[in-house]
Amino acid sequence: MTESAANQSATQLLRILDLEAVELNLFRGANEDREGRLFGGQVLAQALRAAANTVDDRRPHSLHGYFMQAGDPARPVLYEVERIRDGTSFTTRRVVAVQNGNAIFNMDVSFQIDEPGLSHEIAMPNVPRPNALEDDVIRARREAQTNPSVSTWAQRPRPFETRSVFPLEQPRALREQFWNPVWVRFRVSLPDADAALRFCLLAYASDMGMVSTAMLPHADSLRRAEIQMASLDHALWFHREFRMDDWLLIVKRTSSASGARGMNHADFFDLDGRLVASASQEGLIRPIASG
Repeated sequence: MTESAANQSATQLLRILDLEAVELNLFRGANEDREGRLFGGQVLAQALRAAANTVDDRRPHSLHGYFMQAGDPARPVLYEVERIRDGTSFTTRRVVAVQNGNAIFNMDVSFQIDEPGLSHEIAMPNVPRPNALEDDVIRARREAQTNPSVSTWAQRPRPFETRSVFPLEQPRALREQFWNPVWVRFRVSLPDADAALRFCLLAYASDMGMVSTAMLPHADSLRRAEIQMASLDHALWFHREFRMDDWLLIVKRTSSASGARGMNHADFFDLDGRLVASASQEGLIRPIASG
């Protein structure tokens, strides 16, 4: 994997996060090339960008969204922003993502002024540092030479470099089958002047591999091709300052699966061990009927 190929995917993501202003409170976003699918993390990030474009001098602290139907990657997405409230300390926006006249996603996002307050956080798990791990795409390409089960998608350049503590397809002890710590870093440097951009990129990253976390306890009995997966809802909280062009540890874990749905959570830590964000998501994990 060449440096230019890897950086190209990151540059493309930055381009599509630069939304076109169609009208007051209405924005249009282009899509990534992801082999016929519209990635939920992209829609999440663009919806946050649309909301942030209507807010001055406040940063997002939380968002809650629902994925209502699959999007079409061949068509742009329109983002309609409703200005719910502009308060003294908090600002609320509602965003609806539309294609073909139908809502495919909706989200509420809250912004807050900078305020001092109490501070505490959980400790970061003791895992290897990113410089002790291998790039996931490089590993996938090497293993694909002898393992036909390694997917083509795992070998493609991505906007984020990822380094997994537990490599793909590696057997795990039972106690390790409920969590998946992964280091991530955006592949190109980001401008400090665009304060909202890093929040949008973290929103994008928060959906990477999230729904499939619920499959970890069942990896020994089911193959990925036997399960229909899709994000259903997504919640994200921003706690502290962070950078996306430096390493963050995403500690993904699953807490429950039932009714063809899996519940997943994620904590985001920087290199200093500070908890900078948290996410929760429920996803569809429906067995595909054979025959």
